[in-house]
Parts: sequence; structure tokens; C-alpha cells
Amino acid sequence: MSTARTFRGGIHPVGYKELTSGKAIVTMPAPAEVIVPLKQHVGAPCQPLVKKGDVVNKGQKIGDSDEFIAAPVHAPVSGVVKAIQPCKEPHGAIVQAVVIENDGEERLDPSIKPHPDLSQLDAEAIKNIVREAGIVGLGGATFPTHAKLSPPRDKKIEALIINGCECEPYLTCDHRLMVEEPERVVFGTRALMKALGIEKAFIGIETNKPDAIAALEKASAEYPGIEVIPVAYKYPQGSERQLITTITGKQVPANGLPMDVGIVVNNVETAAAVQAAIETGMPLIERVVTVSGEGVKDPQNLLVRIGTPIGEVIAAAGGFSGTPKQVIIGGPLTGVAQSDMLVTVTKCNTGILVFNELKKTNKPEPCIRCGRCVDACPSYLMPSTLANLSDFGKFDQAVEMGLLACVECGSCSYVCPAHRFLLQSILVAKQEVESELYKKTC
Repeated sequence: MSTARTFRGGIHPVGYKELTSGKAIVTMPAPAEVIVPLKQHVGAPCQPLVKKGDVVNKGQKIGDSDEFIAAPVHAPVSGVVKAIQPCKEPHGAIVQAVVIENDGEERLDPSIKPHPDLSQLDAEAIKNIVREAGIVGLGGATFPTHAKLSPPRDKKIEALIINGCECEPYLTCDHRLMVEEPERVVFGTRALMKALGIEKAFIGIETNKPDAIAALEKASAEYPGIEVIPVAYKYPQGSERQLITTITGKQVPANGLPMDVGIVVNNVETAAAVQAAIETGMPLIERVVTVSGEGVKDPQNLLVRIGTPIGEVIAAAGGFSGTPKQVIIGGPLTGVAQSDMLVTVTKCNTGILVFNELKKTNKPEPCIRCGRCVDACPSYLMPSTLANLSDFGKFDQAVEMGLLACVECGSCSYVCPAHRFLLQSILVAKQEVESELYKKTC
């Protein structure tokens, strides 16, 4: 095994992964009712393809969009459409959703059929399968995968990186998938390589997952174009810009994309979803979720149907242990706190974390100019300066200082001895700038 590679900056928070890293994935029973948001991806929302009273089948497409940057959604259960109504998605936005009463029959839609062997599929066929299966980035970014597989003609893709880092504390869903079903990850990797027309792929896995490294090395042994790369355990190693630098040495331009340096990055669970779509015909209707934290009786990795209320997922992990003070969807560093247990699992949900004690919040103090935020920033930025510019509304200057290169990892806030809300200020500036850019394109 080669020496682990890494990137500049980053932090080393306590992982707490031992709570679930040794626990096999358990399939959670489908709930009596699912609430399926029609927007679970970056891009245009889907329009409903069903109406109240319709009988739907498991795997049936229930929402779609004509826009290229979009991904359809499918019924995770068979049953009857109770309503099409607004719902709150995990990040707080209000979106339309299809509510389905589960009839318990698990009746598959007639469209669910295995596709031809991978050797018989060309690139366009694979892209179409991925698109119709509603597959998006399952590491949390939810960018439609078919769009990643369709770079402009002037962007020559040289390699694929499969992201198996999972660097945030508590989360182990990707880890368990790699250990338990490495063949699926390798199959999906091969399919993605074929869709991109390339011969080289790297699977990056942090060294705190030696069992996953061994499993993927064994599963990929007969495919010389696929190389497993051990990388250092550090946050945010799983950020695609940092992972690209770690594995290839290339730097993605501040306002650019991975394809600008000839790279496409996909998550390991995304690769597994591609395998399922090709070999079984099943669209993306479920995902693995880590349910953890000291506020959960029996922390687990659960395979959960999309549209399941998070309260029911917590109940499947034994329920609350003690009095919960905070429930987070995602990881503790980039996740979003929830106040409603009826918020449902979507394609972006990697984890549900429950905490009984809130970390004491110290009052922010003036910057002491220690430079720790600069040392920790993996994007070579000056977070304290960007935060100051944001606080004073100097957004144009912030852009000039590299604002849009921020990967929103929160490392700066984590290390700040003055307890400044650096990331929050930077996010305000990014949102303002991106809003203005959106207005100009409309």
C-alpha cells in the first residue's frame, strides 16, 4: 500500500465513527406513507406526472423536467397518491412533493427491467439509463450525474475519481457500502468510465478505512484501469477540489469545475446506484443513511426509502436516547439542524445525527490576526478578510479575493480562537453574489 496522499490545510476533528463503522447496513421497512419532494437535485425542479388518486407502482416515474440540469424522481413504494402539496426539504426550502400512501404490495412498475450487459451498452445508452434512473451525486451535492457525464466538447476528460473519503465525523454509510458491496462500486465505476470514454479511474479512500481499501483493491484487481488510492484521514478530504489535488496534483481554477482540469468526480454510492440502474433497472428510490450521535439508542447504517420522515428513521434506530437538543441532517460540520421530524429523507441525506447536549457557543470576539483560518483553509483563501468584506457588504471585493472558491467546509470557523462566525459571513456573501449572477442570466 502506497503512502497516503493529502492536500494543504484542513482540520482533524474527532471522528466518532466507531459508533457505526462496524455495523452492517440494515434495510429499513418502507413507511406507511412517503412524502417525495419534486426537487432533490441541483437544477430545475420536476413537474408532477401524477395526480391525487392515481395508483402508482414502485419505481414509477412521478416527476420530471425538460431542463438538462434536472433529474426525475420515482415512487419509492406502490400505492395511491394522496396529495401533491408543498413540503419543507432538509435545507429549509419549500418545494412541491408527491404524497403516496403505501399499499404494502411492493408492486414493481413494468418499466423496471434489467438492461443489456455493460459490454453491449455504448456511452449514450449509459447516460440515458443514468438520467432516467434519477441518479445524482449522493455524497450530498446532488448534481445530476448524467450532466457530469456530458462535458462540453472542448473539455477533454482524462480520468474519473470515485470519492470514498467520507471525511465528516459520525458518517459511515459510504464506508459500509464499500466494505459490503465493493463489486457494485467497481461495476458502477466501469460504467461511468465507459460513458466518459476514458481508460483511467482512481478510487480515493481515507486510511482510516483499511477494510474498505482492501475490499476495493480485491474487487478491482482484474481491471488495470482502476486504481485504489489511500489518502490521508483529514477534513475536508472528501471535497472534490481537494480530492482532485490530492490524487492528481491538479488545481481546479477558482471559478472553474473539475472538468476544466480533465477530471470528473463521483461518489461511491452514486457508482453503486449506476450499477443498480443497469443490472436491475431500478431507479434511485432509496439510499444508505447513517443514524448516529449520543442521542440515538442504537446507532446504525440504514437503507432507507426516499420520502421517509426522519422521525421514523430515528425510531428504526431505537429512537431517542435521553432528551434530544439537536437533530442534524448530514454531517456535524456541513449538515443542517432540523426542527420538524416530518422532514423526509431525500437523495442528498448522508446522515441523521442526534445530540443531547449543544456545544457551548462562545461570544464572538474581534479577530486576533493569528492566521489559523488561513492555515486551515484548503482553498488558499483568507477567511477572516472575506468575512469582514461580507459584514460590510463589500461583495465585489470579496469576489476579487476569491470568494467563489470557498468550498464551505467550515474549517475556518472550527479553528478560530476568537469564535467568529466566519463561514456564516462568507455564505451570506456567496448567496448575495450568486443571486445577482442568477438575476443577470434570467
